[in-house]
Amino acid sequence: MISVRSKLIPFYICTKSGCRWHGISQADELKIKPKAARQKVPEQDAVLRIRNFQEVPYGFTRETALIEANRCLNCKDPKCQKGCPVDIDIPQFIGLIKEEKFAEAAQKIKEKNALPAICGRVCPQEDQCEKDCILALKEPPVAIGSLERFAADMERETKSVVIPKKAPANGSKIAVVGSGPAGLTLAADMALKGYSVTLYEALHKPGGVLVYGIPEFRLPKAIVEAEINYLRRMGVKIEVNSLIGRLYDLNDLWTMGYNAVYLAVGAGLPVFLNIPGENLCNIYSANEYLTRLNLMKAYSFPDYDTPAPKGRQVVVVGAGNVAMDCARTALRMGSREATIVYRRSRNEMPARKEEIHHAEEEDIKFRLMTNPVRYIGDDQRWVRQIECVQMKLGEPDASGRPRPIPIAGSNFLIDTDLVIVAVGAGPNPVVFSGFLGIERRDKGYVVSKTPSGRTNLPGVWAGGDIVTGSATVISAMGMARLAADDMHKYLTEKPGQWL
Repeated sequence: MISVRSKLIPFYICTKSGCRWHGISQADELKIKPKAARQKVPEQDAVLRIRNFQEVPYGFTRETALIEANRCLNCKDPKCQKGCPVDIDIPQFIGLIKEEKFAEAAQKIKEKNALPAICGRVCPQEDQCEKDCILALKEPPVAIGSLERFAADMERETKSVVIPKKAPANGSKIAVVGSGPAGLTLAADMALKGYSVTLYEALHKPGGVLVYGIPEFRLPKAIVEAEINYLRRMGVKIEVNSLIGRLYDLNDLWTMGYNAVYLAVGAGLPVFLNIPGENLCNIYSANEYLTRLNLMKAYSFPDYDTPAPKGRQVVVVGAGNVAMDCARTALRMGSREATIVYRRSRNEMPARKEEIHHAEEEDIKFRLMTNPVRYIGDDQRWVRQIECVQMKLGEPDASGRPRPIPIAGSNFLIDTDLVIVAVGAGPNPVVFSGFLGIERRDKGYVVSKTPSGRTNLPGVWAGGDIVTGSATVISAMGMARLAADDMHKYLTEKPGQWL
């Protein structure tokens, strides 16, 4: 049993990076039972938040974090840990929160994950660690993700960040191409193992999809910057505006003295529907739309030079997390209405339940079992309508989901003046001009010859979306950790046969 103050009165502390919910205590102390109900994370009200880009969930307070941590049963066989792609010692870090050792809890997480404040916000815990929590058999699981975020935020806000002890420098150099989740993770792991690591980023800011793809209201850029600065303090060098394939190629990297290369450029080439009218004005890929707003700050035009695509009736094609990000961003940009168009049912929507819930709270419309077949424009070639067809579900396809089948004669029109296509992305071919001969499979993804990401090119590993296609932040990080262990083993032992 622990004691905390009761009857929390909410108030907000606002800084340039946004507002954070806090609580003050009143009245007598309350004895908290270990099996309290799962604590809800307070959030901005939907009516208010669609008018700003500030983060939606405020995170746990000290009091609610202690209550939630004490729900953990500290299982002898922690199935939650087995569900974590990077193998965080979940019972241990939650146990440290119980003891109010918040900085130590963050440091425990960082033994396996250098980006806890990011993962605590965007990792799909409900499908991984929390799904395997033993409490989930009878009641809501422990809020592992929210506790991870709490520990990381407390460490940062109390200026308790400690750089872990690194192995002695071993003289070997690692080049990491791409500074998204996979690249950052491998860089951190290899720096701790004593390597000199340089990250090459094509854009003017490091972070990859974390900075250009995920909106501020879901992942504040100040959080990403703080996590990247942590890597810099570990000795990782970052070269921005460095497009591998144009500025350097693989031979250049070998000439520069690198002993191994990790290719982690993600999947940033937009996929379109290839239907009539796709070249009309105000039809954008999700990649371009979000990059303009997240990275180039188009929401502040003309203070910033990039104009923002706008529309009163926005249609977003797709139903993954990226589609939800686009629709919710459009509302914040002043759209009167934003509609998700998806060809399957709600059960097949790839987006996290939390993201769908937030979208519905913000009054995003959903047109399910619907597929676009043609864009219709006006005399000036601006999009004005989408012709759609209703769908029915058939037998499962290669993805394991029911195959959507058009219903003959069911065509109808949806009015729109801005369309955002969020149906996936593929690998950008530019990088491969710098990696001539690397083996690729269908759609251009790199072939991973081993679970650790070895390619057919000796000394070159690959991981993240460039191998798997669009996936989660944490899955990319899990691949990078396997690659780091294999890379270290390969470089410290006498290199034998590559494959």
